[in-house]
Amino acid sequence: MADYLPKFNPGAQVPLTVGATPVVGGRLVEVSTANAIVPSGADSAKVLGVAAQDAAVGDRVTVFARSGGVHRLTASGAIAVGARVISAAAGKVATIGAGTNAIGIALEAAAADNDVIDVLFI
Repeated sequence: MADYLPKFNPGAQVPLTVGATPVVGGRLVEVSTANAIVPSGADSAKVLGVAAQDAAVGDRVTVFARSGGVHRLTASGAIAVGARVISAAAGKVATIGAGTNAIGIALEAAAADNDVIDVLFI
């Protein structure tokens, strides 16, 4: 077998193009089309990571790849410490509830919508 090197290392920053909807820095993004991203939707199975900055449609944006690590993410409502979380609308996070695509574990509690908490990616 030939030697292999990944295109991007785990936890690396990946440059991608913003698709049909602008993204907000510090929020989850998902793949939309080839090499393009949009804000993640509710319980998305396509979450790639976290946008490094706000970006408009067509702009290039750095994405911190979802391969472990702790990120400061915006809650969509109350979340308990230790709860498994999923993506929520607009790139936020929510308690797993009926969702099936866990992306992390809350290391802090969120009391309400727009609270920012530490989440360990899994």
